[in-house]
Amino acid sequence: MQVVLPPRGITRLPGQHVTDHQMRLYMKYRQTDTPPVAAAKASFSTSTAYRIEKDIRLPSQKKDARSRRRPDPLAGVFETEVVPMLKAAPGVRPVAIFEEMLRRHPELGAGIRRTLERRVRAWRAIHGEEQEVIFRQTHEVGQVGLSDFTDVGELGVTIAGMPLDHRLYHFRLAYCGFEHAHVVLGGESFVALAEGLQNALWSLGGAPREHRTDSLSAAFCNLDRNARDDLTRRYEDLCAHYGMRPSRNNRGIAHENGAIESSHGHLKRTIADALLLRGTADFDDLAAYRGFIDEIVSRRNARNAKRIDHERATLQALPDRRTSDYEEVIVRVTSSGGFTLRKVFYTVPSRLIGHQLRVRLYDDRLDVFVGGTHLVTLPRGRPHPNGKHDQVVDYRHVIHSLRRKPMALLNLVYRDRLFPRDAYRRTFDRLRERLPDRKACRLMVELLALAHERGCEAELAGQLAADLDAGQLPDLGRLRAHFAPDPACVPQVMVQLAPPASYECLIGAGQIGDAA
Repeated sequence: MQVVLPPRGITRLPGQHVTDHQMRLYMKYRQTDTPPVAAAKASFSTSTAYRIEKDIRLPSQKKDARSRRRPDPLAGVFETEVVPMLKAAPGVRPVAIFEEMLRRHPELGAGIRRTLERRVRAWRAIHGEEQEVIFRQTHEVGQVGLSDFTDVGELGVTIAGMPLDHRLYHFRLAYCGFEHAHVVLGGESFVALAEGLQNALWSLGGAPREHRTDSLSAAFCNLDRNARDDLTRRYEDLCAHYGMRPSRNNRGIAHENGAIESSHGHLKRTIADALLLRGTADFDDLAAYRGFIDEIVSRRNARNAKRIDHERATLQALPDRRTSDYEEVIVRVTSSGGFTLRKVFYTVPSRLIGHQLRVRLYDDRLDVFVGGTHLVTLPRGRPHPNGKHDQVVDYRHVIHSLRRKPMALLNLVYRDRLFPRDAYRRTFDRLRERLPDRKACRLMVELLALAHERGCEAELAGQLAADLDAGQLPDLGRLRAHFAPDPACVPQVMVQLAPPASYECLIGAGQIGDAA
């Protein structure tokens, strides 16, 4: 038998180090070859092979544990002081223990921090408490849809230069990843949930068998027991309308909604990137911003089109119509020309003073009814974060009465909300600086009346801003002439109707012509 020796320069001399890889090769060849042949194939000497025959452990298994090369800085304190802390307060952070050790033993120095953290981690791995286990789930097709709200204040979105206080309602199918996002003004509420959920289902074209949310604690906040029971019933009725079984995760356990919680971050990062590429986070109006969000979500859904189509075929059919996505409240209009709802005062036409109104409260608006007749739609207001009341005021509702009592403007509770644009507010401040209060109030009220009667609110604001920049007060006569004609000076056109008998002649003439 011919033995093939290893290439020159690779052969190991007796006593030289043998690697674990060479040992494994030797044991492999040893199954069919003699020790000298197996050693040659594994690239070490015959004497090394016979030495290995006496001890077949790998070289790495023969190494003794490395001893410490310097004294243990925690030798005198870990078992006596650190371990009792860990047992007494299992949740304490290593950095807190580190700071406490430095306070007790300044001589230890700041260099022990990493050593202490490793030692605490090792101790907890052996003696620590059991931790909660996350159980990964497999999602059945057409089974679960999830809803949640997420805060997007860090995006810095503005509408016409004004910061937009909003959240996103986020819906997602657990199996295919279909998403829907809806801009929500203010905080979490049942109204926002109902509107966003129904928009998502009708956009999807079907409903899953189960709808999962968090504990809805934000929606229940500050509600009494009866209101909470009513809200629970309404949520269950909403799910029943679409044939979905409602379910909630345990309060404070966000990972139970992991199929949507993890998606929040991805969606917000996508929106942030799109805003950077757009070059600005400012939008002309709320509709433009909502369209921007819809476009982003549509692009994300396009990536999962095949899975979405597969799951869409298994969803439940939608009902014939949507159900209500608003709250209905009865209010009474006071002598102040409005009503207060959810810590916000709203003005309405003064002819409604003393009437009871039926208000449909949506996330972004109020629809006001007298009986079954729709009267007006108002933008929804929100109280201040500190709980202070706010106002939603339309100067057109009160200007006729304010003209009779112009001095009421001086200390009006909602004066700042009365001005429709910033130019009007700045003009009133300038008038008060240069004119007596009585003349300033009268002139300002006449300017507001001019904007209302001539339908020139935006154009008049531009003229007022130009006057302010020029350092001069507005000239009411010049502005009235500029925005002519005055409705009071428009000639009346008298239309004289012909007597009905005269039409009989025409009818008769037509009949004669036909006979001819």
